[in-house]
Amino acid sequence: MKLATLKHPELKDGELIVVSKDNTKGVKATSIAPNLLAAMDNWKMAKPRLEELYSQLNNGSVNNSFDIDQKELHSPMPRTWQWADGSAFIHHIKLVRMARNAPLPETLETVPLMYQGGSDTFLAPMEPIPQIDFSHGTDLEGEVGVIVGDVPMGVSSEEALKHIELFVIINDVSLRGLIPDELKAGFGFFQGKPSSAFAPFAVTEDELGEAWREGRIHLPLKVEINGEFFGKANAGEMHFHFGQLIAHAARTRRLSAGTIIGSGTVSNENREMGSSCLVEKRMLEKIDEGAMKTPFLKVGDTVKIEMYDSQGNDIFGTIEQEVIQA
Repeated sequence: MKLATLKHPELKDGELIVVSKDNTKGVKATSIAPNLLAAMDNWKMAKPRLEELYSQLNNGSVNNSFDIDQKELHSPMPRTWQWADGSAFIHHIKLVRMARNAPLPETLETVPLMYQGGSDTFLAPMEPIPQIDFSHGTDLEGEVGVIVGDVPMGVSSEEALKHIELFVIINDVSLRGLIPDELKAGFGFFQGKPSSAFAPFAVTEDELGEAWREGRIHLPLKVEINGEFFGKANAGEMHFHFGQLIAHAARTRRLSAGTIIGSGTVSNENREMGSSCLVEKRMLEKIDEGAMKTPFLKVGDTVKIEMYDSQGNDIFGTIEQEVIQA
């Protein structure tokens, strides 16, 4: 099943719609739940009704369907209760720490890193990325993520996997020029992590097929900058799987339905796979050539992030954003 949110000028959370498997048709699902966050709050009742509507849409028995224009869609949830982003790709952690001249954590391979981001406003998948100051070092971070139902405190990593309801892909925008000083202060990210954007479609496990196994999505994340190839790193190479990330987030608190857990930047050691963020490429340039050459994003630059299955089908729709002067 594929779900999305239609923008609405008077509704901050938009309107919930069901999207056909081929991403071409949609139908409003507001008679089931006004928006996706509300559906997550009542998922046991909403899910079977949404699945039935999805089946009807795909077999052509819905009379009030409409053509999908991804420009009219918001992130699947324009806002939610909580957005917690992990860093499950150790290769990424090593390169970013090198770029900041920061030591690696002693628990690198045993305890996930995670920060709690702002979840009150997400960017739409085709909404511009506002840049206040080029010195802030605007960067993209291509990620995969999950939306969970209610998760009990102290859940095990294996039980945590059972609480995953939907899957998403993400552009977790980062301001690299602000992050080092924030971390030095000892209180974590805040200004260095502005609003993130999500591809328009949130999907259930069956849309991933055999690619979903071992708590990971075993598919490449396609990233382009200014229309040129930048990366196709395989998201299945997470060191920590999503069950471990969810369990880490729920160690001392319950997680509310609608909480989003991100994987962190998708990253592979194989350099042929490219990168999913600029800071990685810059660090590799420094290692190989002695200096970072690739600039961070500037006004007019474009970012595109997608994921396709093994048959070439677009799973989540497209994140396509231009950097603008705020």
